[in-house]
Amino acid sequence: MLYFLLKFLHLIGASVLLGTGAGIAFFMLLAHRTGRAATIAAVARIVVVADFLFTATAVVLQPVTGIALAWHVGYSLKEGWILLSLLLYAITGAFWLPVVWMQMEMRRLAEVASKSEQPLPKRYHRLFRLWFAFGFPAFGAVLAIFWLMIARPAIEW
Repeated sequence: MLYFLLKFLHLIGASVLLGTGAGIAFFMLLAHRTGRAATIAAVARIVVVADFLFTATAVVLQPVTGIALAWHVGYSLKEGWILLSLLLYAITGAFWLPVVWMQMEMRRLAEVASKSEQPLPKRYHRLFRLWFAFGFPAFGAVLAIFWLMIARPAIEW
């Protein structure tokens, strides 16, 4: 029973990371494409909350459930696919943390532009380009981790 509980929680967490990441990217991109500061500010407010509520929770629980699951099943944490998963997880985090800050700053800039009825500043557009670029390695790493969890390939270090 413990195995299924750990596996269930781990899979739910992985799904939340992938789904929330994809959803946030989709909604932020669509809001950005409107060019309307009020729309961007409203969407960014929701995105920031979703990132803290869902993504951050999953980010904390994933290693806990993953390590507990590996120990329960009898996998060594030194197995290649597990080590590579952990490395990719760290890479994901290295890109995700700045993205959260960028989202908060883009939200602030859009709110200021909306309230003052001014166009979005250049800083917003620079941050959006960075935010967009940071999403690719983070999302790619999450997809690779999914593949590693499913395939569990023999990787020698």
